[in-house]
Amino acid sequence: MKRKIYNQLLEWKNNRNGEVALLIEGARRIGKSYIVEEFAKNEYTSYILIDFNKVNNSVKQLFDDYMDDLDTFFEMLEQYFKVTLVPRQSVIIFDEVQLYPRARAAIKYLVADGRYDYLETGSLISIKSNVKNIVIPSEERTISMFPMDFEEFLWAMGNETLMPYLQKQFIEGKPLKDLHREAMDYFRRYLIVGGMPQAVNTYVSSRNFEKVDTIKRDILAIYRNDIRKYAGRLAMKVESIFDDIPAQLQKNERKFRLSNIKKEARMRDYEEAFMWLSDAQIINCGYNTTSPNIGLKLNMDRSTLKCYMADTGLLLSHAFDEKQVVSEELYRKILLDKLEINAGMLIENIVSQMLVASGHKLYFYSNIDNNNADNRMEIDFLIRKEHITSRHNIIPIEVKSSAGYTIHSLNKCVRKFGEYITTPTVIHPADYKERNGIRYIPLYMTSFL
Repeated sequence: MKRKIYNQLLEWKNNRNGEVALLIEGARRIGKSYIVEEFAKNEYTSYILIDFNKVNNSVKQLFDDYMDDLDTFFEMLEQYFKVTLVPRQSVIIFDEVQLYPRARAAIKYLVADGRYDYLETGSLISIKSNVKNIVIPSEERTISMFPMDFEEFLWAMGNETLMPYLQKQFIEGKPLKDLHREAMDYFRRYLIVGGMPQAVNTYVSSRNFEKVDTIKRDILAIYRNDIRKYAGRLAMKVESIFDDIPAQLQKNERKFRLSNIKKEARMRDYEEAFMWLSDAQIINCGYNTTSPNIGLKLNMDRSTLKCYMADTGLLLSHAFDEKQVVSEELYRKILLDKLEINAGMLIENIVSQMLVASGHKLYFYSNIDNNNADNRMEIDFLIRKEHITSRHNIIPIEVKSSAGYTIHSLNKCVRKFGEYITTPTVIHPADYKERNGIRYIPLYMTSFL
């Protein structure tokens, strides 16, 4: 499947010329191993892929025995994998490198040698147990890989023309009109299937939502097993947060209430557990900022957060778990927008997913003022505009899941923080329009913000 990260790999190869290794980190099952091997096949004369999930211990031992004799190290690799390495024309891949941190530490010496390029992939790469007793090499550049975005989903569906047209309409500020329904149909399918490549591939080949759901539940089981295996003393807290995500997102404000897990729970006791899930890239955390100005991070309140699933397709399977598989009928009702559920949970989650994939950090503004109604407001997301100026740098965003809605909070935000904000935006299921200084964009245009 076509993935945009391929272009980043190409840029690294062409511009860095072996000066640094490239580590691709991301959640389990998002296609890291697939894309690096495809890249190696297409862009190099030869390659060796060392999968530390199954490689023989004799290969691991090479990293202990021959770092001071790299000629022998490479000769032994060639013999074991039956591959001839060509200086400056071959790449060595360390797949699932978190399972053997010693190999990651060896990058320092391998890059300095300069003969070959090095790619690494890893999940749970920042977890303490996976970096224990090693020095993280400064010769390593890290990029994050996310679930397939909406455009990649369209590519998988065989449609390469829709997204460029959507972007053109967004830039020109024009509605789609007759094409809006078609674009929303694709988007709802993306909402249901999600961006995990195996789930997308299953849907493309079968058009069967039940088969897709089985794949997604397998991935959720992998995540749950990872929590129990790698979270250590945090495992119970991490699993409690993970299990409670759908219920927490079902609330109107979406803010995560620890009291729902344990009455006397405090953020200081659970902060590490949230960080574990975030490092594993299973979730995306959004934090409250006390002032919607350029210093969003400076004004961040870590005690008030929202916890989104990194993939909305997984959230859907996670939420409807009364039976082992979500039925085809249930999925089709969601597809046709005829199921009576709190769709706001899914819509806000997918907007968060699209913003993160576009490079944004997640911040929101929440002020509960019981004394002054003008100060009382909830803004779903705040993002920084691309080019910073002396004023008007923050875009406030309200997310709406249905046709009937109000924008009281957004109007209050414009009045109170006018000097800080620009282009107030509503993301909704309807077509593009602009009214009274507010931009209304359809859900499928979120990634253009």
